[in-house]
Amino acid sequence: MSGGWSFTGLAGPADTRFGTVRRFAELDSTNRYLLDLARAGAPEGAVAVADYQSAGRGRLGRRWEAPPGSNLLASVLLRPVLAVEELHLCTVAVALAAADACGRGAGVTPELKWPNDLMVGGRKLGGILAEAIPAEASPAGSPLGPAVVVGLGLNVRWPPPDTAPERSPGEGPDEVAAAATSLWRETGVEHDPLAVLGLVLTGLEGRLVDLGDREGRRRLAGEYRRRCGTVGKTVRVSLAGEAFTGTATDITLEGHLVVDVGACFRTVAAGDVVHLRDPG
Repeated sequence: MSGGWSFTGLAGPADTRFGTVRRFAELDSTNRYLLDLARAGAPEGAVAVADYQSAGRGRLGRRWEAPPGSNLLASVLLRPVLAVEELHLCTVAVALAAADACGRGAGVTPELKWPNDLMVGGRKLGGILAEAIPAEASPAGSPLGPAVVVGLGLNVRWPPPDTAPERSPGEGPDEVAAAATSLWRETGVEHDPLAVLGLVLTGLEGRLVDLGDREGRRRLAGEYRRRCGTVGKTVRVSLAGEAFTGTATDITLEGHLVVDVGACFRTVAAGDVVHLRDPG
């Protein structure tokens, strides 16, 4: 199941459901690893973190790669009791926890871009990829139900500040560095990715409690709405087989994006969103 990858067990934050954090020097994908654990019947709270991912990816199959040890590359296994249309709230919970961790650990306050990005000054600081597997994928007779694995890629030590010495060739394409930022770039301080992970998991615990009841989910959606930089923007939404432009006006209680396209309002549960410059 582990594919021969070896890890070191680290203690998760106290008073959380995250017991042992599995730390890998190298792994193909932290999401893939936890999806395998979930299919084998692992309970909620498993965490995998890697110094380097050889097959890390983001939404729509995009690659997420950085020099080894530079950034936070981690995934968590959740087993929320949610309707299918509410599963995006798992991404919401991790996004909020990650944004808080950046504030608490580095004094950086990211803007949240729907559906899954953390942004600072128009540059990408982090991204989230959630993958669900149905209850029937668990071992026969397992009472665990469906699972959601949420992966977080957060730029901690890469790309470097604009004034820092350039890294060696091959350590990251220039076009990626130009469109991205990091806690180091924003603060001038090289933070520890594992320390940031501890803050993320601590902040995530309370939000997972909120996922368990309707009022808690309402709080999560409201907090995300307040911190979402997509709301109020003119956006282009790309879906399978179509694309449209409109004004993002709201976030639903399920964490979906509401877009005013003129003739009507469209609710987007999943899609690729680009912020457009407003006329004038």
